[in-house]
Amino acid sequence: MPTANQDLLEKIRRIPDFPRPGILFYDITTLLKDPTGLQETVDRMAAPWIQACPDYVLGIDARGFLVASALAYKLNTGLVLVRKKGKLPFRTESV
Repeated sequence: MPTANQDLLEKIRRIPDFPRPGILFYDITTLLKDPTGLQETVDRMAAPWIQACPDYVLGIDARGFLVASALAYKLNTGLVLVRKKGKLPFRTESV
């Protein structure tokens, strides 16, 4: 029986042995270029948080920035970018 998210998982391209043998890379660009898939992804991710009214959405590095920015927009919140030390300009905080 397919999972509730199977329809979205099918929109993600899988690349075996990338970047090295034994790794299965999930390329989300195929999901992001699909308007319905992108909207459904953001809507489903936002649903549990709409009533909570968070102040921020945290986006972790490159691919996380893409989804987190759309999610922050949907939730009407701020966006905080999380990266390795030295990768962001301007004022940063470390934890």
